[in-house]
Amino acid sequence: MNKVELITRGLIKENPTLIMVLGLCPSLAVTTSAINGIGMGLATTFVLMCSNTLISMLRKVIPNKVRIPIFVVVFAAFVSMIDLVMQAYIPALSASLGLFIPLIAVNCIVFARAESFAIKNKIFDSALDGLGMGLGFTLALFLIGSVREILGNGSIFDYRFMENSEILVFVLAPGAFFVMGFIIATIRFFQAKKN
Repeated sequence: MNKVELITRGLIKENPTLIMVLGLCPSLAVTTSAINGIGMGLATTFVLMCSNTLISMLRKVIPNKVRIPIFVVVFAAFVSMIDLVMQAYIPALSASLGLFIPLIAVNCIVFARAESFAIKNKIFDSALDGLGMGLGFTLALFLIGSVREILGNGSIFDYRFMENSEILVFVLAPGAFFVMGFIIATIRFFQAKKN
């Protein structure tokens, strides 16, 4: 597999949220706005890239019996770093994302990439896989957050462009399910049409 394909397959073909349907908790909970989706996605991308790289570096010395606990320690270290950086430099976004930043350490996307790719592949390839999957996750969260913000608040990136046309359900939890379901159905429709 070439390097470009390692990055691009996570965007659509193997998108962690929209195709593999992983990481639904943050995908549904924090996507009340486009900026929240981007912030959560980029934080997860950082953790994916760094943890994939480190796990790939250590893959030959990690005993199989303690593989999962070692993964958790690696994830938690990088999550702690990004959480502290966000608290220091973008406190409003950090407060908005709240508990979901520390929960990246147990996100199934991060576990899945470590278990299925990083532990079996070279360092640079693992970093690119983390980047691609993270950008795919970011894209999914951005799409869901944008649609929810536009329909629910009449704004995008907190810029209000529609007055009195908000549809409240889209800023509530059911709105996240509606939007995500619609996006997944649209992707599957075009995939079926392509085949």
